[in-house]
Amino acid sequence: MAIRKFEQYLPKVAASAFVDASAVVTGDVVIGADSSIWPMCSVRGDIQSIRIGERTNIQDGSVLHVTHDSEFAPGGNALSIGNDVTVGHNAVVHACTVEDLCLIGMGSIILDGAVIRSGAILGAGSLVSSGKELEGGYLWLGSPAKRVRELSEREKAFLEYSAAHYVALKSRHMA
Repeated sequence: MAIRKFEQYLPKVAASAFVDASAVVTGDVVIGADSSIWPMCSVRGDIQSIRIGERTNIQDGSVLHVTHDSEFAPGGNALSIGNDVTVGHNAVVHACTVEDLCLIGMGSIILDGAVIRSGAILGAGSLVSSGKELEGGYLWLGSPAKRVRELSEREKAFLEYSAAHYVALKSRHMA
């Protein structure tokens, strides 16, 4: 795995977390227990911090980054991803907040300052514009993302299942 120091920051990866050998994790990054970073991901905390909770999976080709302090973004914007989150393949998650138990669909883009509340599903290929807040318990789709409907009980259960599945899968890869 490519764990790279940037200036004084060395990523902190929990012993039970999995980072694929082809992924790159740089700078002020913390990855929680039982989380997984899959092939070809870039997790770059060079100009602000990135925090990834426990049992969260960042799937192949995803890009996680932050925004620097400037007159256009005073203080900059960190990236925070909670516990039990599934980020689908090729997502771009930039300087935003994704709370617990969310699913970010493949190819989605989440921009600076956006907030995805706990229990939300963002459908594949969706765009969340800067500063937008998505309420939990709903399916959001489109570009820009719009609330489509309330999640079914089965979909809510799938959020937990997905996180648990990826914990088991990363354990198989680490064996």
